[in-house]
Amino acid sequence: MAELGYIGLGVMGRSIVRRLLDAGHDVTVWNRTRDKAEPLLAAGARWADSPRAAAEAGEIVFTMVTNTAAVQAVTEGPDGILAGLGPGKLYVDMSTASPANTVALAEQVAALGAQMLDSPVSGTSITVDKGKASLMVGGEPDAFERARPVLEAIGPRVIHVGPSGSAVTMKIAVNLSLAVQMLAFSEGVLLAEKTGIAREKAVEVMLASVIASPMVAYRGPLVLGHPDEVWFDCHMMQKDMNLALELGRRLEVPLPTTAVTNELLTAANGMGIGDRDFAVLFDVLAAMSGVSTEILAGVPA
Repeated sequence: MAELGYIGLGVMGRSIVRRLLDAGHDVTVWNRTRDKAEPLLAAGARWADSPRAAAEAGEIVFTMVTNTAAVQAVTEGPDGILAGLGPGKLYVDMSTASPANTVALAEQVAALGAQMLDSPVSGTSITVDKGKASLMVGGEPDAFERARPVLEAIGPRVIHVGPSGSAVTMKIAVNLSLAVQMLAFSEGVLLAEKTGIAREKAVEVMLASVIASPMVAYRGPLVLGHPDEVWFDCHMMQKDMNLALELGRRLEVPLPTTAVTNELLTAANGMGIGDRDFAVLFDVLAAMSGVSTEILAGVPA
């Protein structure tokens, strides 16, 4: 069992820490707001007063934060993770952030005698809770082998993609498809609905058809009613789509469906529903189609 530090206790971070605790690891946690840590502290986690303290407490320290700026905020400065690293330490960033920043950060970590992996998770908090998430990993092979037993406590499929920055690049490539699939699914449901087929029946048929990818299977039903807990809101998804579009421009890879889907995420934000799960792409398209939905019924015009 390992001594671990974990920084960032959003929906996904809390699910991951619970799995690490259930696997018997000792986990010291930090979050900007302590109240999110309370259930984990009750389950056996320990509290750190700073990201540096969490890094000092663990042989392996993890981060799962919102974006590139948030990664920089918890790694830099006298109370940051870098100040708590040293020879023999391993830092694993599970955030979806700029690949360029990831590579630069890995160089800073190496200068301290430590090692870094980027290891984002594919799935939602539900797939993590069920032990069905997959992890992609970028970094040196020896660091990967050291981290593998701990990562396998989070999800059963742990894949080494390549050098530093490659896993977060792969995660961006995966995430753009999530939103594009959601939009295509919404188009099909609305097309059926406007011919007179009940929305519930259209969803049932599509989930039983060949298009029912794992993403469609767990997010498709959200067009019938959104959960109270938001899995992955529009702002977060648009951050990933913008990272994808930036990479596409730099690498000269056209991303037409990504660009169109990104515009509808912008519309969701403008309509005041950007804090909802990105499944509200359905609601945006419904509004454009003259179809009413429960969410938009409560949004001022």
